Amino acid sequence: MSEMFCYQCQETAKNTGCDTRGVCGKSPEVSNLQDLLIYLLKGVSTYTEMIRDMDGEVSRDVDVFVMKGLFSTVTNVNFSADDFYDWIGEALEIREELAGQCQELYREKHGEEYTGDLPEAATWTPDSDEDIEEKAKEVGVLQTENEDVRSLRELLIYGLKGIAAYADHAYILGHEQDDIYEFMQHGLAATLDESLSGDELTNLVLECGDCAVDTMALLDEANTSTYGHPEPTEVDLSTDDRPGILVSGHDLKDFEELLEQSEGEGVDIYTHGEMLPAQAYPAFKKYDHFKGNYGGSWWKQKEEFEKFNGPILMTTNCIVPPKDSYKDRIYTTGVAGFEGVSHIEDRPEGGSKDFTPVIEAAKKTKPPQEIESGSVMTGFAHNALSERADAVVEAIQNGDISRFVVMSGCDGRFKDREYFTEVAKELPEDAIILTSGCAKFRYNKLELGDIGGIPRVLDAGQCNDSYSLVVVAKKLAEAVDADDINDLPISYDIAWYEQKAVAVLLGLLAAGVKDIKLGPTLPAFLSENVTSVLVDKFGIAPTSGVQEDVKELMA
Repeated sequence: MSEMFCYQCQETAKNTGCDTRGVCGKSPEVSNLQDLLIYLLKGVSTYTEMIRDMDGEVSRDVDVFVMKGLFSTVTNVNFSADDFYDWIGEALEIREELAGQCQELYREKHGEEYTGDLPEAATWTPDSDEDIEEKAKEVGVLQTENEDVRSLRELLIYGLKGIAAYADHAYILGHEQDDIYEFMQHGLAATLDESLSGDELTNLVLECGDCAVDTMALLDEANTSTYGHPEPTEVDLSTDDRPGILVSGHDLKDFEELLEQSEGEGVDIYTHGEMLPAQAYPAFKKYDHFKGNYGGSWWKQKEEFEKFNGPILMTTNCIVPPKDSYKDRIYTTGVAGFEGVSHIEDRPEGGSKDFTPVIEAAKKTKPPQEIESGSVMTGFAHNALSERADAVVEAIQNGDISRFVVMSGCDGRFKDREYFTEVAKELPEDAIILTSGCAKFRYNKLELGDIGGIPRVLDAGQCNDSYSLVVVAKKLAEAVDADDINDLPISYDIAWYEQKAVAVLLGLLAAGVKDIKLGPTLPAFLSENVTSVLVDKFGIAPTSGVQEDVKELMA
């Protein structure tokens, strides 16, 4: 019997599933506790569905807890067993309160107690930590025996995890939508419903795609209304001679508060990984101690963090188990966590997080070791591209631009991801790459030139900024009077790694995009039959040979 089972990320062992320890580094204990938390969130959602059906109100605290609980189980977010024990305890308390609220509403409506059937996830109660440990081993992915049902349920859950991550960033900036919270809970509860057919589950997966687009739009509004629209920005890759703090992850609010609190303290702030797009927001450019970007993709952090010398703030996911040589310089915050690593507590209501420990630690360190020089461009989100729409349309009509190739998504450690670098090199000089997410680190430093002043790599930003690419496609369709988004000179060659990329993929499908190439492997959680549906209905295909794929992308 395996110690765990997880196949939610692209790097899962042998592309079938991690069963002894996660390739990401999570232990069997943490993996199983994550499964149990998801199981209890399904039980919580069973009650919230019942409460809403009876015209009752679900508290915002419950909505936020479910969202953050989902986010905490995304790959490379939290590796701390203690945190998951705490969240499991909180889930049990919330579920008990909701059960009481359900009974009260039912009595008001029917004059009697509710005695109907409930799924075990809504009723199971542990008597000890040992009960929790044993139950955590029983409620994972493989509990669903039918492979196709399991595949659709997991596809839905992973999409919900991605939505939760984006919704959490928007929530932190004060932007929320009831229907997004409600769909997360509706989807979770649906995975316990044995009566749902394959078609009904498939429809829920597509609804998840619609919700993903809505959530990314909400986050786009949150980011741009708070910090301004990203501007095309040339980002320095060198370092200065003062101590620095390196910020990784995705959260812009954390970044803002750190900039404010570190101003005048004699330390510089650098971005890393998916924080690179923060360089393009106008609100951050006023800080003189905000420097350039250090390093590249998340998976190189063991080497890069060691050379940075100063403290590293992990605002969200993308942490990998740190080396002892810099473990004492890592700080997590939000739902991110790792055992033995310092954690910055959540901000009090109406207040800010206190980043004093990070700033004071930085003052005692050496300046970063320079690992590269030069610059990269970022900031080509939908507003910046809309301002250049006339030039883009003219370049298309003149034949200067033959095609746009969307190469968004995630990066990863495996050697076969060099495919995306080679595709970028192989594309003809009249093709432009549209990108977002950390996939860009495979090619954003290549000397690919420009077309009439338009860079051949247009970086829209973080993975959630894939929404910008949907907006751009729709605006381009209007500009050239195309009836179907698939009639545009745009091809899709998408890299995936974790669950936010799943949400983006479902969002593209919901937007009507077809013939997406997906790699470097198809997800292990897609059964043969579910894969066939995606191929037949949407034309999804695995990446293959570079030259063969480039010919198809350019066709």
